[in-house]
Amino acid sequence: MYPSSCDTFVSLPPSTEGQRIIFGKNSDRPCDEVQEVVYFPARDYDAGEKVECTYIEIEQAAHTYAVILSRPAWLWGAEMGANEHQVCIGNEAVWGRESADGEEALLGMDLVRLGLERAETAEKAVDVITELLEKYGQGGQCMEDTCGFTYHNSFLISDRKDAWLLETSGKYWAAERVEGGYRNISNQYSITTKIDKEHPGLREYAQSKGWWDGETQFNFATVYSFMTTARIDASGCRYSEGKKLLEKSNGHITAETMMDILRDKNSGINMEGMFMTTGSMVSVIPTNPALPGVHYFTATPDPERSVFKPFIFVKNIQGELKETTSPTYGVDDPVKKKPRFQSKPVRKHQLFVKHEVVAAIIDTHKDRGQKIVQSMRQLEKETMTQMEEILSDGIEEPDFLVNLFSSSVQKEMNVYSKS
Repeated sequence: MYPSSCDTFVSLPPSTEGQRIIFGKNSDRPCDEVQEVVYFPARDYDAGEKVECTYIEIEQAAHTYAVILSRPAWLWGAEMGANEHQVCIGNEAVWGRESADGEEALLGMDLVRLGLERAETAEKAVDVITELLEKYGQGGQCMEDTCGFTYHNSFLISDRKDAWLLETSGKYWAAERVEGGYRNISNQYSITTKIDKEHPGLREYAQSKGWWDGETQFNFATVYSFMTTARIDASGCRYSEGKKLLEKSNGHITAETMMDILRDKNSGINMEGMFMTTGSMVSVIPTNPALPGVHYFTATPDPERSVFKPFIFVKNIQGELKETTSPTYGVDDPVKKKPRFQSKPVRKHQLFVKHEVVAAIIDTHKDRGQKIVQSMRQLEKETMTQMEEILSDGIEEPDFLVNLFSSSVQKEMNVYSKS
């Protein structure tokens, strides 16, 4: 089995309706893995403080920005998320000529969170991630298992103005700025000859390994990719299908468009099987800085039978999103003990438990299941209509939005209770 995971998308004017940037991602992970949605407020830290990431400890920043994250419940980092400055990041597993079998270091998912916590723009996030990558490296088991699933990472990063694609191979990297239109990534290198930033030793290293002759035009994807791999074949199909779906709505891409793409099973983007879509995210970011961004998360598997629920950054948000936060085990967590992953504790949060029951009903009772899905879609539509007013007119009463995500989760669970 060749695990493939994730599809990430960004659409910028003029491909979107209105002056908005639309960001979306499906996180495709092991089918038994729980994904939680968590919020961390902005914080100041003393000089010399450290932060414990999934496997290693690094220097903490003097200040971290508020972040909303969707992440596998067993680790520190995140698959995707956004910060108070409307920077959005999603990562992808990529494999290439360089071995990904390294010692424990920073996971790509750690770098997603670190980029969001420390960067106020997409370009700054590229700088933060690459500086940490060069200093600490990337590596370590990427599943809550002993099977040895490791990979390099690519990142799609956006803010109110533009987007960046960052692709890595070990400590080496290349980055491309996306200034308009749309872009999607799916487990394969896709930066070719347009490279706007790069590791200073990127080309010299490739030449020393015999991957590039130093004379032909440097093409990052060609030089650093496998020549043949089942992983590239599988992700290539999803990449092509995703690109077609974006092209189909080019000029009219909205949040609803992005949600439809993430729900698409024929393309493989809404993945099923041993690896499946365990969490989804869609963000709507107006280019006008006076207007808020709205970030939608499912916190449940399979977006086709999940509800996208909104989050808006406002002051006075209460810390924990308890309905989508998984149990924690501290120093007794099998992830923290060596040898790691000798057992799997229960990590299901409240919403996951209720959704799991309803998903089984949808699978086994056709008519009843259809009614449940209709109720879910109706709730989602009503909520998005309310969010559209905020996206267009701004926030009049910030305090009313403090518990927006949690109240939306409660409404979803009420639908399940009536089912």
